Amino acid sequence: MLEKIDLTKKLDKHTYKHHMQALAERLYEVQKGSWDSGIPVVILFEGWDAAGKGTSIQTLTSPIDPRGFKLYPIRAPRTYEKQRPWLWRFWLKLPADGEWAIFDRSWYGRVMVERVEKLIPEKEWRKAYRDISDFERTIADDGTLIIKFFLHISKKEQRKRFEKLTSDPLTAWRVAPEDWEHHRQYKEWLLAYEETFEQTESEWAPWTIVEATNRRYTQEKIYQTIIQTLEKRLGLEPLVVSKEAGHSAQELESATGIEPPGGEQSVVDEENGMVNTGGS
Repeated sequence: MLEKIDLTKKLDKHTYKHHMQALAERLYEVQKGSWDSGIPVVILFEGWDAAGKGTSIQTLTSPIDPRGFKLYPIRAPRTYEKQRPWLWRFWLKLPADGEWAIFDRSWYGRVMVERVEKLIPEKEWRKAYRDISDFERTIADDGTLIIKFFLHISKKEQRKRFEKLTSDPLTAWRVAPEDWEHHRQYKEWLLAYEETFEQTESEWAPWTIVEATNRRYTQEKIYQTIIQTLEKRLGLEPLVVSKEAGHSAQELESATGIEPPGGEQSVVDEENGMVNTGGS
């Protein structure tokens, strides 16, 4: 499935600048709307190493009210967390009514990282598909809006980004030896991702595959998806962006599964459990 996605899609600078001002204002409006209506929102980001998850989250959170969201960078479970049911630590991070919880990686590590790196037996990660589906169905039934993004780039593009990062002493630290190992295992990761989509796609928690080769295209698609999803939930009139946009209504429908209608950050540090504002 992922191999058939057109990764050449891009957006020029003029169109991006023209659209993002209106989209940023609308993003703030739908965030306030979800707060006023008491709708909890979960937004999670998965994707390839170097696909731009961190950059996308930074761009997403820039125009919105930092009091209304928390950002969770997910790491491997700690010793005491391993002694509890594996989803326990994610239950603790679910948003309150009206709040957004943004996950930089998520519970999908169980069927992605832990699967490919063989950290758990096959029986456990296969069982996790049902655990995830039940978890998402439960919180959706309780009123939580779930938006799931997967940022997709090719193996060639991933290598290009790794090489660019390692060529600069100021960014070389961002590429660890294990990242290169993941790169060599690209096909294994591809298989894990595609099976995850097949097993966990649902009407209450659909996946949005984001073509992440061009950063401007990536950012606009993420904004559009969140805005359209919340407009539909809130019953708002849709934002109309001029036809200079890089997306057609048909593109957004096929990409998001949604039928198109007619500054600062709050970060929860998993290492110390503290909430910080102003950075990730």
